[in-house]
Amino acid sequence: MEIQGYNLPEDLHYEKNHYWVKVEGDILVMGMDDFAQQMAGDIVFVQIPFSGKKLKAGKKFAQVESGKWLGKVYAPVNGELIEGNEALEAEPSLINRDCYGKGWMFKIKPSDMAELNNLIHDPADIEKWLLEDIEKYKQD
Repeated sequence: MEIQGYNLPEDLHYEKNHYWVKVEGDILVMGMDDFAQQMAGDIVFVQIPFSGKKLKAGKKFAQVESGKWLGKVYAPVNGELIEGNEALEAEPSLINRDCYGKGWMFKIKPSDMAELNNLIHDPADIEKWLLEDIEKYKQD
């Protein structure tokens, strides 16, 4: 779905800080959404924490930097980080070019898949949330 020039696929779950989550079997793939990567500008660094790191929903576990911004990455669910996209260490701009594909950031083994219900998933909710954030960031 496209909203005011931002692409947010409806088949994903979204964390309120603009990270998406996709279910692949019993694993979650996570990345930065189109709104966040456009707002951030050219991504120049992605922190890739070690595999096996325990994640707590809502707690910071990594960082992302652009030329004008330093952002925190928050765990969307409780679980364990099983893989970081090593390609981003050499080429962090993959996030800008393909945030829902080659620019994925992390793979997580969730403690409980039911925690996905805490994320934004319904298309009407996605649109409402994004429009609110577009307005909020316009005023900043």
